Order: sequence, then C-alpha cells, then structure tokens
Amino acid sequence: MGGIILALALGVSLASHGATPDAEVSELKVTIREWDVPTKGAHPHDPAVGPDGALWFTEQMANKLGRLDPATGTFKEYSLIEGKNSGPHGLVADKDGNIWYTANFGGYIGKLDPHTGKVTEYKMPDESVDDPHTAVFDARGILWFTAQGGNAVGRLDPRTGKIELKKVQTESALPYGIQINSKGVPFFCELGTNKMGKIDPATMGITEYKLPEGARPRRLAIAADDKIYFTDFKGGNVGRLDPLTGAVKMWPSPGGHNSGPYGIAITPDGMVWYSESGVKPNTIIQFDPKTDKFARAAIPSGGGVVRNMAATADGRVYIACSGVDKVGVVERVR
Repeated sequence: MGGIILALALGVSLASHGATPDAEVSELKVTIREWDVPTKGAHPHDPAVGPDGALWFTEQMANKLGRLDPATGTFKEYSLIEGKNSGPHGLVADKDGNIWYTANFGGYIGKLDPHTGKVTEYKMPDESVDDPHTAVFDARGILWFTAQGGNAVGRLDPRTGKIELKKVQTESALPYGIQINSKGVPFFCELGTNKMGKIDPATMGITEYKLPEGARPRRLAIAADDKIYFTDFKGGNVGRLDPLTGAVKMWPSPGGHNSGPYGIAITPDGMVWYSESGVKPNTIIQFDPKTDKFARAAIPSGGGVVRNMAATADGRVYIACSGVDKVGVVERVR
C-alpha cells in the first residue's frame, strides 16, 4: 500500500473553544507517512514497536494483528482464533519477539508467535473482569494490564500463565492507559474519575493520586525522571504528575477544551508527543517540558482518532488512525 508523505502543518482548523493562540503554537516540522491497512473496516486501535523496529498494530474490528515494515511498506496480517471477534485492543512485544495483546471483546490475554502464527489464550480468572484493555511488560518479563469495565489492574506471568487481578478501590474508575516507571512500578490512568493510580508489584496494593477537578486522564507516558505525562481527554489538557510529591501541573492543549487529547508518547530526547482527537483534522502535538512550548501538525488523512502512539528508539512516533483504517509514522524533518 502506498504511503502519504507530507510536511506539516499550517492552517489547522481549531474545532473547539478555548484554544491556545496560534502565536504560541509553532509549526511542527515533520513528515507523516500513512499506509492503508489491507483489511477494510479493521479500525486499527493501538500501535507497538516490534523487536526489529516494525510497526505492529491491533485490528480491533477484524480479529487480526498486523505488521508493517515502514522501510518497504510491506504488510503482513495474522488472523486470531476463528469464529469470534476477540476485539484485539492493546499490544506489546516481548524480548523473544512474541506479540501479546488484550482481547477486549473476548475477555482474555493473547500471545501470537509470528514465526508460526500460533495463538495462545489466557482467560481472566474473574468473570467480572472481561475486558482487558492496555498491556505493558516490566523489566522482569511480567505483563501488566488494565481492565476498563472490570475496574481492575492485572498481571500475567508468562512462565506459568497465572493471572492475578486487583480491583481499583474507586468505583467506576475505568482503568485505561498503563506504563511502568524506572523502578518497575506500574502507573495507570483512571478515565472515569480525576485520578492516577499506582500498583505495588510486591503487595498488589493500589495508591491513587488526585488530579484537578474535572480531569479525565486517558493515556500516560513516563519520562526518564519518572515524572508522568498524561492526556486529559475531557478537559483538553496535557498534564504532569510528580509521584514523589503529588504535584500536578496542567497545560491547555492548543486545540482547546474540546480537543480530546488521546494517545501520548515520549521520545528519547524527552519531547512529549500526543494526539488531539477532537479537532478536524486530528493533530499531532509536540510539547517541550523544558520550555512549555507547543508545536502542531495536522494528520494528512484526518486521523479518524489516534487512540494510541508508540515512540521508537530513534525518535520516530508510530500511530494508528482508527477511523480511517490507516497506520502511520511521524518523523522530524532534519
């Protein structure tokens, strides 16, 4: 499939009120390449970086996982268990090259061996936790995940297949994005309330951090100093939590109160990247925490809601454009 390559971005339409004045937002000098996913109507949800640098993604409405080699534009799709749509949502690669995914509709964690196509399913031990959402590995090889509707955080030991679950004490917290800090501690967003959560790997005890009233954190990324950057989907902000002090700082997103900040990632240089899903076209925002400056680029296809993104070791950003059935690569113009 052909890629679209464009340098961005001028004249972004701000479809929401309370936007940051254009004078404070510079042009983000990047190329954005997009490719059509082979299966129409797949609605790619999350991207991930494979061990070889490939762009992996979930096809939530097609019951598939996909792989793109950005260097050649070559796709390969892997069908999951036939006869049902497991609703693959989040995904992450392990050190051996297996791709683990959350089956949001199927109520299980799955593992794909790309070499053989074999799929292994790990069912939830509690029927009330039937919608695993986002997954991440810690340094010990334990897979941590959120379950949004099940209001829980879980972990899976790939060596034994054992799954342990812990309910969040705040009702209807809607655990969403999850990441691991440098000390091996998982932090997660509580989209249903104005809180961030932390789960102790030793005890499975959960600590919650209060965010400003009205905030609804959706995704998070953790910087090298272990400060947590998150998208405030409802309030139209990007925020930062210092877990050591509990201090929170919020910055209005350039697209305004209804800009719907969603996917977020941090590149090795410390720049924070995130998407605005509530403006048309969707935008890619780069935020510099050292200067509090924003830069903005429009997604050529419109984006169709970028629900998550992943940063590569060389500073590129992988995106999945759900509503337009595309995946893409964002790269700075050098």
